[in-house]
Amino acid sequence: MENVNLIDTFSEFKELKNIDRVTMMSVLEDVFRSMLAKKFGTAENFDIIINIDKGDFEIWRNRIVVDDEELEDPYTEISLSEATKIDEDYEPGEEFTDEVKLEDFGRRMVLALRQNLTARILELEKDNIYAKYKDRIGEIITGEVYQVWKREILVLDDEGNELILPKQEQIPSDYFRKGDNLRAAVIKVDMRNNNPLIVISRTSPVFLERLFELEVPEIFDGLITIKKIVRVPGERAKVAVESYDERIDPVGACVGMKGSRIHGIVRELKNENIDVINYTNNIQLYIQRALSPAKITSIKLDEEEMRANVFLKPDQVSLAIGKGGLNIKLASQLTGFEIDVYREMEEDDEDVDIEEFADEIESWIIDELKAVGCDTAKSVLELSVEDLVKRSDLEEETIIEVTKILKSEFE
Repeated sequence: MENVNLIDTFSEFKELKNIDRVTMMSVLEDVFRSMLAKKFGTAENFDIIINIDKGDFEIWRNRIVVDDEELEDPYTEISLSEATKIDEDYEPGEEFTDEVKLEDFGRRMVLALRQNLTARILELEKDNIYAKYKDRIGEIITGEVYQVWKREILVLDDEGNELILPKQEQIPSDYFRKGDNLRAAVIKVDMRNNNPLIVISRTSPVFLERLFELEVPEIFDGLITIKKIVRVPGERAKVAVESYDERIDPVGACVGMKGSRIHGIVRELKNENIDVINYTNNIQLYIQRALSPAKITSIKLDEEEMRANVFLKPDQVSLAIGKGGLNIKLASQLTGFEIDVYREMEEDDEDVDIEEFADEIESWIIDELKAVGCDTAKSVLELSVEDLVKRSDLEEETIIEVTKILKSEFE
């Protein structure tokens, strides 16, 4: 019964830990041979037969029959007198085979065998988990929240494997409780203290890319390619896409009818604002699209310095910069160009309110100019420096500096 119970234990491990049959038999035989070598000095003359399906195993020892006076090694040899007790037909030089029972090893050795097997199988399982997830880096995993800590969340996959979602890999507005399901991308797999460490992320661009593959069949099929993704998690993202089939509109395919495809992605990312942009090799056009929804008047490129001076109408500047500077920041990351934004005035354009220069001229100076009736750029420039000094409490140096700023807008 001892050996049957032992094999039952192995079978349970096989079912729970998803270890394949060949590997399991190899581990079993290796552990048995280690035990045999410890008891008999060698395991080379033993045959081990394992039948995991039936839940049993057999150990057979092979020894050479020798004359009684020539017996030197009782582990590999058997005397003729002992062999003939089993079968009278044995002669010197023949091979003698008998079965070794597990109970012959004693309870202590059997217990050590079980412990050794448990350790080996757990180690093997850890290696299997590591290898499995090493091949799944970049894939989306669905798991259940098992424990929520201050700095990370412990997530269990369908097989009960532990995944870690660090705080910095969570979208700022994410809120999960134990038992919740979540989706994230595998970004890192390491071994720490002989245990696999699997790190998942909801802030990585890879996660957004995989969500697009799930929602947009044309991307999954390779008809549309995602060229680049940049994002500020939970706030805004820009996705450059390209189609190799002229009949397919890549932006329209990604957004879907009335936004049907992209809405699912936006909900998953806690209402992150996603701009889908048609990729092009034309740098000027690419920058123009990247700064959407702002409308660009003109662009001056310095490809050596990787800088772009973008000129816009005054009412488009705030759109180009975006809330908190996010739009221009992401556009720069997407295109690889450092983007500087400038107001542009045409000859027939109307005047510019003095308040439009609040980012370059201090507020108290603007208030002083408005107090003397100069509430637009042109109304200031129409007066000489001397007149402005007489009318206001501003110093000559300050007025000269202000006029330089205002003139630069009309050049």
